[in-house]
Amino acid sequence: MGKMARCEICFRHCEIPEGKLGFCKARTCKNGVVTAENYGCVTSLALDPIEKKPLHNYYPGKYILSVGSYGCNLRCPFCQNSEISWSDDILDRKNDSRYLSPEDLVDIAVSLRSRGNIGLAFTYNEPLIGFEYVFDTAKIAHERGLKNILVTNGCGTLQTLSALSPYIDAMNIDLKGFTENYYNKTLGGDLDTVMRFIEESVKFCHVELTTLIVPGENDTEKEMRAISEWIASLKNDHNEIIGKNIPLHISRFFPRFHYSDRRPTDVGLIYHLADIAREKLTYVYTGNC
Repeated sequence: MGKMARCEICFRHCEIPEGKLGFCKARTCKNGVVTAENYGCVTSLALDPIEKKPLHNYYPGKYILSVGSYGCNLRCPFCQNSEISWSDDILDRKNDSRYLSPEDLVDIAVSLRSRGNIGLAFTYNEPLIGFEYVFDTAKIAHERGLKNILVTNGCGTLQTLSALSPYIDAMNIDLKGFTENYYNKTLGGDLDTVMRFIEESVKFCHVELTTLIVPGENDTEKEMRAISEWIASLKNDHNEIIGKNIPLHISRFFPRFHYSDRRPTDVGLIYHLADIAREKLTYVYTGNC
């Protein structure tokens, strides 16, 4: 029987046979050790306004060099980047990528300081499944005075989060809904994992949250009240309640991927749900409106 190793990066804990890929299609087993098959494989690179991440309360008006690879540990049917997250054709994704070492990527980020760049944002696909690359790059970036931002679905393990915590300055974390049914059946995720991830993240870095409102899935007043009340209860590392001041981005859904036959979220509903969230939270922003 060939070697097999257990991946501890995310909630799936895939048992990966030698030479095969985990669920994310980006982590593999080599010589009995799990490693990132997508290490240094950059599919997307762009200098973005930091508000696009979205981060509205962290260095507003500045820019951030956004970088992405391929693969994901969720299967959201409305994915906006399905070509790099859902695709099973790893060769196409690798061939379409550009290899950048951590040092080279940081050099690019530093060269863009004159254009308002403050650092790196690991985004587009799920960055945590490329943990080793994010870790190596973020460490070098910090040594050169850059900020590191993680845009994540929050499905990583607390072990993964702890290892990255010294080098991550800010995050936008998806809180895609607030029911196990939606997370498990529709997204292929785990709500409890995301909640624990958020609870720990707010203890060491700036955090903003995003909820995409999908018609018929997570669009009720009841669910928004539950989300905002839970956020408002979050505590820092001194056990002080700080949740009221954690920004929440409520975003409008547009037809994408397997949900291309659905209608966009009504703009009025987005504004209404934002008003409900403001009953508990100070900073509530609407997106895609």
